Amino acid sequence: MSVVFVPRRQRGKAEINQEIIQRLLDENDQLVRCIAEYMQRGRATECVQYQQILHRNIVYLGTIADASPDTSPTTEAPQENGE
Repeated sequence: MSVVFVPRRQRGKAEINQEIIQRLLDENDQLVRCIAEYMQRGRATECVQYQQILHRNIVYLGTIADASPDTSPTTEAPQENGE
């Protein structure tokens, strides 16, 4: 079970900060490594539970990103002159 998963009764009440996001990213890194290891050993059925947790985490991060205002500075790409 994901260490940062928020139970249904507490959804909308959780404070989301950079530490929680980083924990999710770190957990996702570990999940991907674990899934790859199982796949290399030919044990695809055992990695399904890890794939489900990874999917849930990615969807959760996507939901956070969609709900967050874009705080990154906008930078324009340098325009090329035809010279």
